[in-house]
Amino acid sequence: MDEKTVDETTANEKVVNRLIACINDRQVAIMDELFHDDAIMHWPQSGELVRGAENRRGIYNAFPQLPTITPRRLTSGGELVVAEALLDYGGPKYETVFIFEFREGKIARETAYWSEAFDAPQWRAQWVEKI
Repeated sequence: MDEKTVDETTANEKVVNRLIACINDRQVAIMDELFHDDAIMHWPQSGELVRGAENRRGIYNAFPQLPTITPRRLTSGGELVVAEALLDYGGPKYETVFIFEFREGKIARETAYWSEAFDAPQWRAQWVEKI
């Protein structure tokens, strides 16, 4: 990896960490500094596409309860950062994967997949570790 790519990756991870912090601190206005105005947020499970800053602001300002995000792992390379996290809504908890695509140091596209935890079936207990 050349030095420029390392610098970009580090900067992109910092943007994702700042995004997580601003949501956890309920300071969603900071999102405008982190996303391009034409950024797209894609939520495949619900079939929704949020296009642009105005729609993003509308959703986050009307959110009934923002989650607390506990990041587990960031993986990045070039203009891509993947974040695995736990979203806690003060009751329901969701295992989540965010895929962030960057352009010029800001988020251009976010795709998010989430799932509620479920009990593992007993039939596979002999082959797995419980964490």
